[in-house]
Amino acid sequence: MKAWLAFAACSAIWGSTFLAISIGNESLAPVWGATLRLALASLLLGAFTVLRRESFPRGAALRTAFVYGVCQFGINFPLLYWGEQRIPSGLSAVCYATIPLSSALLTRAVGLEALTPAKISGALVALVGVALLFANSFHGTAAPAGLAAVLAAATSAGIGNVLLKRGPRPSPIPLNAVGCAVGAVMAGVATAVGNESHALPTTAAAILPLLYLTVAGSLGAFVIMSWLVLHWPVTRASYVSVVVPLLALILGAVFRQEPLTTGSVAGAALVLGGLVLGMRGGPSPAGARPPASLPAD
Repeated sequence: MKAWLAFAACSAIWGSTFLAISIGNESLAPVWGATLRLALASLLLGAFTVLRRESFPRGAALRTAFVYGVCQFGINFPLLYWGEQRIPSGLSAVCYATIPLSSALLTRAVGLEALTPAKISGALVALVGVALLFANSFHGTAAPAGLAAVLAAATSAGIGNVLLKRGPRPSPIPLNAVGCAVGAVMAGVATAVGNESHALPTTAAAILPLLYLTVAGSLGAFVIMSWLVLHWPVTRASYVSVVVPLLALILGAVFRQEPLTTGSVAGAALVLGGLVLGMRGGPSPAGARPPASLPAD
């Protein structure tokens, strides 16, 4: 039950973060905004670690936190923030809907999970469903570089979860404190190389999205998601990425009276069908087992 609640919480929080990133990009240079978010999140998570008297990762756990931070924050965040300025937000959602498919392939490649027809079919059906959900938003130009950046960001996020699953089991709060610190350094280098403006946020339009993304996204969803990855199969946890756009569609219809088209209803049905198909438990590959430091759930 805890895992399902964590899955629902991540989906609900991330349902609004793409919009918050877009709003924040109107006031701050994109990668500079990601740098500020990661730096602030690292400081807050580090303070929580100290207050909770938890230990920061060491040894193999520190290496896991480092590579997780590189993939999940240092590569994912700058590419996502930069790419979202160049392609429609709906196309960003479709790029992230590829994570269940890439996760299924990656976990099989490293021997963590079996690759079953249900996993591949479910991931593909859900991906088509998300594409239908946002078919009406694909008008206008989409820079190939932006599309490549967001797709690479999504793939990097999936790799980060797989590497986290393979390593020792760290506590989620210090894990993300270290990961966000690594990501802040990498994003800081990227924003300097990109010669972005480094103005500090001074208006509500700049501060509020930054605070929301830091508190709800980094302190909330990413901590919960890292816990979920350690307690569930990676591929199953990755289906958050296809639930998020579905929730965004529902919230828009309920609170903003956005019309539901035939295509969006069909897309929602496909997403749900893909979830049912792809999230089924499957046998582990022969010889696969959790790392020695991970007790079986």
